[in-house]
Amino acid sequence: MADTKMRIRHGLTALAAIVATAATLPHVARAQGATTGEPATANLEAREWFRNAKFGVFLHWGLYSELGGSGSAGVAEWIMQDNKIPADKYERLARFFNPVAFDADAWVRSFKDAGARYIVITSKHHDGFAMFDSKVSSYNVVKATPFKRDPIAELAAACRRQGVKLFFYYSQLDWHHPDYYPRGRTGHAAGRPETGDWEKYLDYQDAQLRELLTQYGPIGGIWFDGWWDQEKTPLRDRWRLDRTYRLIHQLQPAALIVNNHHHAPFPGEDYQTFERDLPGENSMGYSGTASIGRLPLETAETMNGSWGFNLVDDKYKSPETLVRTLVGAAGRNANLLLNTGPMPNGEIQPENLETFQKIGEWLKANGRSIYDTRGGPTAPGDWGVTTQLGKTVYVHLLRKHQGRVVLPIKGKVASARLLDAGTPIGIAARGGDIELSGIPPIGNSWDQIIELRLR
Repeated sequence: MADTKMRIRHGLTALAAIVATAATLPHVARAQGATTGEPATANLEAREWFRNAKFGVFLHWGLYSELGGSGSAGVAEWIMQDNKIPADKYERLARFFNPVAFDADAWVRSFKDAGARYIVITSKHHDGFAMFDSKVSSYNVVKATPFKRDPIAELAAACRRQGVKLFFYYSQLDWHHPDYYPRGRTGHAAGRPETGDWEKYLDYQDAQLRELLTQYGPIGGIWFDGWWDQEKTPLRDRWRLDRTYRLIHQLQPAALIVNNHHHAPFPGEDYQTFERDLPGENSMGYSGTASIGRLPLETAETMNGSWGFNLVDDKYKSPETLVRTLVGAAGRNANLLLNTGPMPNGEIQPENLETFQKIGEWLKANGRSIYDTRGGPTAPGDWGVTTQLGKTVYVHLLRKHQGRVVLPIKGKVASARLLDAGTPIGIAARGGDIELSGIPPIGNSWDQIIELRLR
C-alpha cells in the first residue's frame, strides 16, 4: 500500500471522527460528573448483575481467523505481528473473508445452553480491522469484504432475543492506522510511515466507540485491550482515559468498562479482569502489579492455547478442567470468561461446542452453587473453595480427601448434605472450626459439593 493512499483514507476518517466526537465532549463532562467520578445508579446495578452472572463467552474472530495460526500454537490473532506481515499485504485478507455459515442465533443459543449469561466479541482487534459497520473507516467487514453483512448487528439482535448481554472487545492498539504514532512495543513491521498524529488516532478511536454505543442498542459494556503497548510512556494522560471513559458512561450509563492492562483498576473502570489466571494468582506473569480491588472480578481463559482460531493448536483443556476453573473463579468472587475462536466460515469449532455442552450440563445440575453467589467464608485452598448465597454455604471439594474436612466457618451450621444426592454429612464444632465427616470418596466427580445451611 502506498503511504499516500493510506494517509488520505485515514486522514478523511480521522477528520470525521474529530467532528463526531468533539461536538459532544462538554456535554459528556457535565453528564458524568467529572469532578466526583461517582458512577450512575444504572452502572452500580449493572455491576451487581455482573457479579451474579458468573459465566461468559469470549469470541476472538476477525481476518486473522482465515490464516488459522502460523504453525505454532498461540499466535492466531497476533499473526500479523508475529509473522511481520505488512499492512498492505494483510489488507488482502478482507477480500476472502466470507463467513457464509455464520448464524448469530445458533451461536447465542449454544452459549446460553452452556450456561453463559454474557458474550464478549472482538469488534476491533490489534490488526485494526472493524468487525462492524464503521462509518469512520472503510476498513471494516461490511465495506471491505464479500460478506457485506454486519455480524455485530446480527449478534446484538440475537442476544436481545435470547436474553444474553453483549459486550464489545475493542483494541486500543492498532497495527494498521497510520496515526497510531509513535509506535509502542508492537507493530513496527507493518510498513506504515514513521509519522502520525496521536490525538487524531484517539479521536478516531472514540468515534468508533461512539458507533458501537449508538448503533447496536443497549450493550453490557466495553472490554479494552492494548493499553500495555504504550506502557513506557505517561499512560493515563497519553491514552486520554478519563475523556474516553466519560464518553462511554454518558452514552450508556449502564455499560461497564474493563481494561486488560494488568494493573489495579483505574478511575472510571467498573470491573477488573485477569488474563488466564484466577485472581490472586500470577502463573502467566501478567498480574504481578494487579492488586485485587473492590470492583467485580473476572478471569479470561482459553479452551486451548490460542484466542483466535488456530488449526494446529489442539491442546484443548478438558471440560473437567474448565468446570474446576469456573468453580475456582466463583470461590474468589470472580466470573469465568471462556474463549472460543470461531472458524473463518462462521462456525464455532466442533470441539468447543462439545465442551460448552458438557459445561452446560454440569451447570444445570449444580448452577445454584455458582450463580448469584459470592466467595464463601473460607479462603480457597488446595482442597477447593466455598461459595455463599444468603445463609447457604457451598463447599466445593476439588481434591481427594480422607472422608473429613475441617473448615474455619463462623456461626452454627444447621445441616450439611451432598448437593447431588442429598446424603447427610456429619457436623461437629472444633473450636472456631467446623468438621465435616462421613464424606464419601470424591471418585470421578469434577466437584464434590456439600451444601451447608447456617442457622
